Amino acid sequence: MSKVAVLRLPLAVDLSGFVKLLQRMQVPHRVSEEAGEQVLWVPDNISEDVRALYERFPAGDPDQQLDIPVAQTVRRPGFAEQVRYAKATAAVLVLSILVGALTQLGDNFATLRWLTFLDFRIVGEYIHFTPLADSLAAGQWWRLVTPMLIHFGILHLAMNGMWYWELGRRIESRQGSINLIGLTLLFSLTSNYTQYLFSGPTLFGGLSGVLYGLLGHCWIFQLLAPNRAYRLPRGVLVMMLVWLLLCLSGLVSMIGFGEIANAAHVSGLLVGCLTGLLGGLYNRRKLAA
Repeated sequence: MSKVAVLRLPLAVDLSGFVKLLQRMQVPHRVSEEAGEQVLWVPDNISEDVRALYERFPAGDPDQQLDIPVAQTVRRPGFAEQVRYAKATAAVLVLSILVGALTQLGDNFATLRWLTFLDFRIVGEYIHFTPLADSLAAGQWWRLVTPMLIHFGILHLAMNGMWYWELGRRIESRQGSINLIGLTLLFSLTSNYTQYLFSGPTLFGGLSGVLYGLLGHCWIFQLLAPNRAYRLPRGVLVMMLVWLLLCLSGLVSMIGFGEIANAAHVSGLLVGCLTGLLGGLYNRRKLAA
């Protein structure tokens, strides 16, 4: 909104009292000095009101006779309060931390093997994987999703946990705990199975495939049914997409970050965009009805 010069006064005129009054009233303003005058600038839509206010109170309101309501400050909820409204998000993070402790962040193979996509046993210097069909036939269906709880290193866990907390809370606050858990399991299943198809029998894990699913879900949902909860800073979206491209290029692995589960990231993002599309269209139609 453009600003206009509402007052032009000699430098000898004391404008400080009136400026304090504007500050109390939280009126946007700016004072500049031009050609030996002090100029008061305000948004053009309130210029007449400010001019009339100056005619009545040129010295401001030093005795505070005007009854000006005090603006209510928005209190940022504490961590405990945030957890109370994001129970599902917190539960997934607690499970990830617990699994990280039990598996010693990937070093305890005896525990790790119960959560990997494929069961395995170590013979000498070699890892022998059990076929997925055999594990499923034995009723070990949890393997399709539990790799999301496995992390290899504290940095891996910390980064994934931070982004799950940020994105998971947004979805839980708008669509509820059940939907967040359902989306998390869907993205985990899709990203894990896709990674298995592309990489074959290997050890992989982490929440990153789920994170890209949540990102895609929020991104497309927000485009179709705008809501403050899903409004991601543009820099966050760009950063995660650029990181995805860098991982796909192989540069990230070359500089020492290890093998990246690119198939999990891409598949998670694509399925997340699909759920965001379906959810956004449904929400848009519901609001229009």
